[in-house]
Amino acid sequence: MTTRIAAPEDAEALAALISLAYRVEDFFKVGDRTDPDDVRRRMQDAAFLVLEEEDGSLAGAVYVKVRGTLGYFGMLSVDPSRQGQGLGTRLITAAEEHCRAAGCTDMEIEVVNLRTELPPYYRRFGYAESGSRPFSDPAKLPCHLMVMSKRL
Repeated sequence: MTTRIAAPEDAEALAALISLAYRVEDFFKVGDRTDPDDVRRRMQDAAFLVLEEEDGSLAGAVYVKVRGTLGYFGMLSVDPSRQGQGLGTRLITAAEEHCRAAGCTDMEIEVVNLRTELPPYYRRFGYAESGSRPFSDPAKLPCHLMVMSKRL
């Protein structure tokens, strides 16, 4: 399995993988997590790092963006059939390394407050709650984004 930066021709497979991994949010989120057009738009000023199987299929992905010295990652996605195998850890490490190499000194993520399993998961990697932001996508339940950050 290799880690690489996704290309525009990966947009369809990438959107399908992300939406599949985010089915766990169907209890509060309206619609798919993303679509190929959104993926291509995001690629214009940021990147998706993907874990690619030998057969070319995608096992996981993470969105990364550099804003000066602040790195951001989101849409951490692992194919549900591959979860629990350390691929999420591998993607988080790749995202942090990507941002560190671009000169970032801090890293930030956002998690929806209704996903109560996520803050403890990210705390294991050194992230701590540092603020909140509104949740702007259509939602079935009231929610907000928890900002978590760490020094690189």
